[in-house]
Amino acid sequence: MKGYNRYLRPNFNEGPVEIRMSLDIASIDAISEINMDYTATIFLRQRWCDSRLVFPGNGSVSVDGRLVSLLWIPDTFIPDSKRSFLHDVTVENRLIRIFSNGTVLYALRITATIACNMDLTKYPMDRQVCTLQLESWGYNLQDVVFNWTRGNDSVKGLDTLRLAQYTVESYYTSVSEAVYETGQYPKLVLHFALRRNVFFFILETYVPATLLVVLSWVSFWISQASVPARTCIGVTTVLTMTTLMMGARTSLPNANCFIKAIDVYLGICFTFIFGALLEYACAHFYTMQHCTFEDIHRELMRDLNESSGNGSIPAVTSTQTKQQCLEVGSSAEEELTDQAEESAGSSKNTVTTTKEHTQQQQGQCCGCSSVKHASRKAVSVFTVENPHNIDRHSRTLFPAAFLFVNVLYWLYYLFL
Repeated sequence: MKGYNRYLRPNFNEGPVEIRMSLDIASIDAISEINMDYTATIFLRQRWCDSRLVFPGNGSVSVDGRLVSLLWIPDTFIPDSKRSFLHDVTVENRLIRIFSNGTVLYALRITATIACNMDLTKYPMDRQVCTLQLESWGYNLQDVVFNWTRGNDSVKGLDTLRLAQYTVESYYTSVSEAVYETGQYPKLVLHFALRRNVFFFILETYVPATLLVVLSWVSFWISQASVPARTCIGVTTVLTMTTLMMGARTSLPNANCFIKAIDVYLGICFTFIFGALLEYACAHFYTMQHCTFEDIHRELMRDLNESSGNGSIPAVTSTQTKQQCLEVGSSAEEELTDQAEESAGSSKNTVTTTKEHTQQQQGQCCGCSSVKHASRKAVSVFTVENPHNIDRHSRTLFPAAFLFVNVLYWLYYLFL
C-alpha cells in the first residue's frame, strides 16, 4: 500500500469510476402496513477497477475485511432506509477481494428497514410495488457511474423468497439519476411487485361477516310474537359485527385517505344486519297498529248495534255491514206487507209508522257503514294490510340484495 492514497478515488482527474452492483435478497422479514415499510436482509456486492492495485499474475487475493479502512470504497447508501445495520457476528460481515487487473470486489451483509409507499384502497386484495434504491452520497455523475452487473439477473433470491402474506409477482431493475440541489448523482433501483394472499383474510374476516349476515336472516322465520328471541338475535349480531369491524382495523393505519376494500365489505354487512333489526321493528309496529285499529272497529260496531237494539255480533268489513242493512230492510218490508193483507181493517197510521221506523233503521245502518268505510280508507294509507307479509317478502329481498351487492363488490375489487 506504499504510495496509495485512500482519500482519492481511482481515475482521479481522468473520468468517472464505474461501479457495478449486484444483490442477493436473503430475506424480507416483515412488511408493515402501519409504518409503510419493509425489513430486508441483503448481500450487496460492488465491483470497480482501481489501477493502483494491479499486481502481477492472473489470480486474486482475499484480504481481511478490517483492511477496508486502508482502501478507497464507494459511498453507497440507501436513501429510503429508516434503520439499517451491518452484521458483525462474529466479525463485521465484509468481503474484500482484489484481482490482479486491479478489480476490487467489495461485499457486505446489511439489514435495513426501507420505506414503501402503499396504496391500501384495495386491501386485502391489493398489489404493492416497492423499491430498493442505491445512490452515491458524495460523488456525483462526474466522479462515479452506477450500473447493474447483469441487468435483471443481477438480483437473486426473489424468485425463491417465501413470505407470510405476500407473493412476489415480478421484479426488474433500472438505472436513473437522483437530482438534488448539490448536483446529479447516480442511482440504481430495484422494483418488485408483491401480491397479498387473500385466502387468510377470507377465512378470518369475510366468512365470519357473511355468516353473521345470514344469521340475522333467521329472525325472518321466527314469529313476530316472540319479541325476546328476535330482539336478541338482532342485537347480538349487531354487537358481534361491531367487534369484528374493530378487530379488522387494529392492524391497519388510521388514515382518512384510505377507504379499504375490507372496510367497504364490513360496512355492507353491518348495513344488512342493522337493516334486519329495523325490519323487525317495523313489522312489530305495524302488527300492533293493525291490532289496535281492529279493536277500535269492533268497539264501534258493538256500540252502534247496541244503540239500534240489535244484539248480534257486528261484522268487520263495510261490505258485510251494507249487506246486513239491506237484509234487515227487506225483511221488515215483507213483514209489513203480510200484516196489511191479513188485517185489512187496520188503520193506515200504524202502517205508516212501521215504515218510517224501518227506514230509520236502514238509514242508521247505512250511515254507520259509510262512516266506517271512510275511516278505514283514511287509515289504510298509513297502515299495512297484513304485517306478516313484511317477513315473507324480507326472506327473499334480503338474500337477493346481499347476493347482488357481493357480485358487484368482488367484480370491482378483483378485476378493475
